[in-house]
Order: sequence, then C-alpha cells, then structure tokens
Amino acid sequence: MSWLWRLLYSLAWYLALPLAFAYLWRRGGRQPDYRRDWPERLGFYKQSVTGPVIWLHAVSVGETRAALVLVNALQQRHPDHRIVLTQMTPTGRDTARQLFGDRVTVAYLPYDLPGAVGRFLRHFRPRFGVLMEMELWPNLLHGSADAGVPLYLVNARLSEKSSRGYQRVSGLVGPALARLAGVAAQGPRDAERLTRLGAKAVQVSGNIKFDFELDAGLTGLGRQWRQQMGERPVWAAACTREGEEALLLDALARQPLPEGALLVLVPRHPQRFDEVASLLAQRGLRYLRRSQWQGEAALPAQVQVLLGDSLGELAAYYAAVDLAFVGGSLVDLGSHSVIEPCAQGVPVLLGPSSFNFADAVAEAVALGAAQQCADADAVVAAVSSLLAAPAARQSMAQAGLAFVAGHRGAVARVMALLP
Repeated sequence: MSWLWRLLYSLAWYLALPLAFAYLWRRGGRQPDYRRDWPERLGFYKQSVTGPVIWLHAVSVGETRAALVLVNALQQRHPDHRIVLTQMTPTGRDTARQLFGDRVTVAYLPYDLPGAVGRFLRHFRPRFGVLMEMELWPNLLHGSADAGVPLYLVNARLSEKSSRGYQRVSGLVGPALARLAGVAAQGPRDAERLTRLGAKAVQVSGNIKFDFELDAGLTGLGRQWRQQMGERPVWAAACTREGEEALLLDALARQPLPEGALLVLVPRHPQRFDEVASLLAQRGLRYLRRSQWQGEAALPAQVQVLLGDSLGELAAYYAAVDLAFVGGSLVDLGSHSVIEPCAQGVPVLLGPSSFNFADAVAEAVALGAAQQCADADAVVAAVSSLLAAPAARQSMAQAGLAFVAGHRGAVARVMALLP
C-alpha cells in the first residue's frame, strides 16, 4: 500500500502548490529574497555543472554551518568532484555563499513533487547525495533510489515528539526511509527511533557540529569588539525567536542588571531585525545596531543594547561576551545549539525547551558548562549572578571546552559511511 500513500502525498503537494508560492510571496514582503529563484523550487536551474557531482542538502542556516567540515572532508577525498549544496531558505543560501564562495554550486532543493525531483536529478546527475539532519522527503528518497543515486542521511536527529508525528504516517515514511543507502544518527536514541520508523542499518556517528572549526577571523573580530566595549560586563541573547526578546526585556525591567551591563541581542532570523529594533525603541532602551557600528571606535557608554543585525557573525558575537543565553528555548521550539558557545569557552544559559538538542543540553548541564532556567526571570537572575562571579564563569568555560573536545570525531565516522 506504500504506492497509495505516495499517490495521496503527491496529490496533496500538487493541491498545496499555490499555497506554497503564496507563502513565498508573503514572506517576500519582509525578506525579498523569498520572491526570487522560484523556478528552482520546481526543478528548473540555470546553473550548469561539469564533471562528477556530489550533492549535499542543508536545509537552512544551522545545517549549512554544520556542513562546513563535511564539505571540507568531501572535497579533500574527491578533489575532482563539484559539490552542489542545496537549501530551502534564502538565509541558508546566503550563508552558503558567505562560507564557501565559489567552492560549491548553490541551489534550492525543489519541492517534493515527482516531476521536480526528477528534473533536479537529471540536471545535476549527482554521483551520490547527502541529507543533513532530518530531511525526510518521500518523493526525493524514492526518486533518488529509482535514478540510481545513493542517498545518505547523516547527522540525523529525531526527537520523541517528531517520531510520534512520523509514526502517524508510517506507511509513507517507512518505505522511503528504507530506500536510503545509509544513515548516521547523532545518538543511540535517534538511531532507535529511526530504526523503528523503517530505516535500515542505522549507525551512530555523533554530532558533526562538535567538529566545526572556529573561524579565526570572526573570533578575532569579536575580541576587537570586546576591547571597544570597555570594562563593562557583556552578555548575549543569541538566536532569539519571536516572543523571547519581550520575555527577556520584561524580566530585565523587573530585576535590572548591574549598572553598565551591555546586552548583545542577536535575533535568529534577519527578517525580524527591524521588528526587534522597534521593540527596543518602544521600551525606551538606548540601542545601537551592529550595521551602524563597525567596531573600530569605542561603543558609546550610554548604549544599553547592541542589536546584532548582521549575518554570519554569530561566532564574533560569542567571542565578545562574558556569557550567553541561547534562544529558541524560552518558547517551545527546542532550543538552538549550545555547541558553538561552549567551543569558545562561553558559559551558556538556556530556557526550559531543549528537545532539539536534548542529549547535548543534558550533558552540558551535567558537566557544568550550561545552566537550564525555568523562565526569563530565572535567566536574568542567572545572568546577574554569573556576571558578578568571574570564578564561576571560568569554571563553566573550562567545562564547555571539555564538553566539546570529548565529542569530536563525528565527521570521520560519517566519512567512513560515504563513498
């Protein structure tokens, strides 16, 4: 009956296609790049690639950053191959261009329609494909196998919540997963859930995000910023999602931090930069946008908030602060990664929602590299306490470095799986 599931699924896609493009147009009102390159969403490409191709899919910003070490390893093993790197979002696409320049060919992955998938595979003719994390597109998985393109799912993570959702459509997802050429899961629980869904011979590789290489230019930029910020205490709220900024600012109003403390506020998505700037203005806070400050002169002492309205500089923001709150965790979105701040020796705070990185967060907390807080008031209380305790921050920093060092090696295990 899997054919019937696929038929109904594909029909649903065709019926939803006008809504998908309406969504792109609406998003384009705030982020114009969503209104560009629509033919690629249907499998029509201007980019021409000569020679053998390796295809790597990283859906958005976080996955694209994580893919850096994997791209480096693939290019070292296959120097005669061209890597086609696909995304689903303009911010992911922009991140790929910033990270790789002309080292890779950047394109959108088409929507999961049989015809669009076929056009994509015929145009680029990849020798094999690699999907990062948890991109389960049934027509893509079946279409690749039918076209003789081995497809691997790597750095795969699957929360219990997501697993329950996939189980409801197991007749669609299970047969698609079974057609993968190989699966490398982040942890044993991810592997167990994927196997339960229908994946075959799942291996545990660890999380390749632990293997990322710090960008010396960005960390140096962050240290330069720190010098220009002066002796004041500095903390970051990084990768914040809608609603979290208001929660944190409300908590700060109830329990102000020591005089002179600077907040570096970095929203996750660029389309929200103006919205967050308006929120700061409405609160009467004295703020400066990163785009208005190049870091070459001292940050004015009256500035209470530096708004990180730039792309590709997260490592610099972490390098400039004494501790960091990681967003996506005060609202129920499962948190963003705690690995990058830990790798820079930055003490980490986060809210109660961490299902996207449950194992990593649990270990970081157990080792003393991170603190998980019940709500925004608890976050601000922890910030206040840690800013006044250099020894405690140093202990967390060392624990974070040890936490990351203990998990390196995932890329080598993933590469052992790939051709």
